[in-house]
Amino acid sequence: MAPSFDVCIRGAGIVGQTLALLLARERLKVALVSAPGPQAAVADVRAYALNRASRQLLESLRSWPEAQQATAVRRMQILGDRDGVVRFDAASQGVDALAWIVDVPALQAHLAQALRFQPEVELLDAAAPAALTVVCEGRHSSTRAEFGVDFHATPYAQQAIATRLHCERPHEQIAHQWFLPDGIVAFLPLEGAHGNSVAVVWSVAPEQAARLLALSPQAFAQELQTASQGALGTLTLCAQRAVWPLQLAHAERWCAAVPADGKDPHGRGGGGSWVLAGDAAHTVHPLTGQGLNLGLADAQALAHVLRQRDYWRTVADLRLLRRYERERKAALLAVGLVTDGLQQLFSRQQGPWQALRNWGMKGFEHSGPLKKFVARQAMGMY
Repeated sequence: MAPSFDVCIRGAGIVGQTLALLLARERLKVALVSAPGPQAAVADVRAYALNRASRQLLESLRSWPEAQQATAVRRMQILGDRDGVVRFDAASQGVDALAWIVDVPALQAHLAQALRFQPEVELLDAAAPAALTVVCEGRHSSTRAEFGVDFHATPYAQQAIATRLHCERPHEQIAHQWFLPDGIVAFLPLEGAHGNSVAVVWSVAPEQAARLLALSPQAFAQELQTASQGALGTLTLCAQRAVWPLQLAHAERWCAAVPADGKDPHGRGGGGSWVLAGDAAHTVHPLTGQGLNLGLADAQALAHVLRQRDYWRTVADLRLLRRYERERKAALLAVGLVTDGLQQLFSRQQGPWQALRNWGMKGFEHSGPLKKFVARQAMGMY
């Protein structure tokens, strides 16, 4: 039986939803699969730093949240564990914002609303036959494993704790990051220009994470107040705490053909191709805030490759998919090297390493063109 869909997207998270909208705009018939699972025990406390390229992509799909749910970052301050400091300022870059801190549930709601008005996308609970299967199931993808793809993961000796805080002082649209002897703390501004709330990502060793999670809300907030050097005054925990292990990972292969005379992992007739995108293909340390930006760039690059194909090529053409794979692996390599290098540098507590990294931060702060180049790359302004 001929496939009912051009593309079947396995995984209906932000990357999968975005890709579905992009492909539907090209008049491709898309199945978007979200397997039923248990309800989350706590509210989603995640927030992502999205760059200008990601914002433009989501705006083109009419899925960008309101200002209160996408707080513009005007300044960024990064402090080392001694006297090293790096500051970025939107005005000096000639832009209105360095990034936007986006509330995850709000973004998902806007994407879901856009999908309700897209007749080319059908929401399913199980995979359907299609010429192309796109795997967007995240780092723990079962479909990737079923296709026999090696996922090379290098665990960091850290876990990320995420939560939200109400602060005595307004955040003034400043994102803060502290590289401390025992971990990395990031405060990301929320609730618009005049908000007093921040999203927190605290990367610490597993034993430290266990200790922090066992603290009362008041004691946990006090630890963060100390770690942040009182930058925003008295802090109050206003959300549950979530935790997950950190790793640098990538899939060995990002695309392949399903044998024409065989069967796919779900027992249907073979043929067609599969491709990976988002966290199913790669993960990086969150210290640079590029994780979702990479995934959205995957979706945009794959949609672009399929849109530009010759009329006689199908969406399952491996030449197209390998072109996408080469492009995105090159982009991932650069980001992965930077995030891994920074994590390795700041995880070493010996005196010479402390001196080296703080000397490097001071030099980078006054590097002029290099600092501007790095800032524009992070903002998605290539």
